Amino acid sequence: MERILDQKLVSSWFDVHQSVPETYVFPPEKRPGKLNVPLCKSIPVVDLGSHDRRDTIQQIFKASQDFGFFQVINHGVSNKLIDDTISVFKEFHEMPSKDKARECSKDPSRDCKLYTSSENYANEEVHYWRDALTHPGHTSEKYLQYWPQKPTQYRDVVKRYLEEARNLGAVILELLAEGLGLSAEFFNGGHSDSPMLLSNHYPPCPDPSLTLGLTKHRDPTLITILLQDTEGLQVFKDGNWIGVEPVSTAFVVNIGYVLQIISNSKFKGAEHRVVTNSRVARTTIAYLIYPSNENLIEPAKALCNQNPPLYQSLTFKEFLKNFKANFKSKIDSTEAVLQTISLSGS
Repeated sequence: MERILDQKLVSSWFDVHQSVPETYVFPPEKRPGKLNVPLCKSIPVVDLGSHDRRDTIQQIFKASQDFGFFQVINHGVSNKLIDDTISVFKEFHEMPSKDKARECSKDPSRDCKLYTSSENYANEEVHYWRDALTHPGHTSEKYLQYWPQKPTQYRDVVKRYLEEARNLGAVILELLAEGLGLSAEFFNGGHSDSPMLLSNHYPPCPDPSLTLGLTKHRDPTLITILLQDTEGLQVFKDGNWIGVEPVSTAFVVNIGYVLQIISNSKFKGAEHRVVTNSRVARTTIAYLIYPSNENLIEPAKALCNQNPPLYQSLTFKEFLKNFKANFKSKIDSTEAVLQTISLSGS
């Protein structure tokens, strides 16, 4: 099994090809093409160090309505920890493929795993130009024992990083809740107690116009907190793709499907994709905030007093099953999952 994965990883063969392999070439209508997508300086950058909480809430609320994306600075996570975290994931992805595969094959539950393209590799129409490492975002020994032991500093650095990411997530969710007129503690507990870590690695690509690191999608999360240091993330807004410019030591926050449902569409899950480049590898670290499986996902009742609920109630487990089934069926399936649970049927 390790040997099969070793051979499939994009990072194990990308530098021996002069062109993009046919199985990674997207249909013409879904290719990024040679468009010069501008880096957007208008995606809000919110200063969490501001002493004006009301203004901070208003900024985040407007960004969540207009873009479904914003970046945060002065967030309390040290620059050194950010640098150490980026470094340790780059070092992981640069290790020999067989070592990476071995380090991620110890978890009997398969919650800690390494894969390439997507978890549906065998049935994909087209593969994505990425390798991915994922494991639970909890830091107790129950989970930590299955994390990679190489690089040697992985467990120490990632444990500290995830503890800070959890604290940052709690702050952002409080601000989002208050912006919606809900209690600051609304998203505590079942709504946010199953975080996952996901590190994507996108090696240099010989022809970025033909393939994608990830196609257009929305995250099935409450929110996603992303650390990036190289451009490649693009947001779809008003019929156009715009690039999310990396801001030094900032985190990118995007609204997921789950928060769109809970907010009764006051916030929109942001459509985004990842493009490749021919110059440097891009490595990102995402902290994905998920509800527990049995947590009920539905519009908050306080938001349905004057406006009827737009979505039916279902457990997160049911929602995720629906999401995965729709996402597996097509290369681009951003609306199908919400259509199936929308009370309007549209």
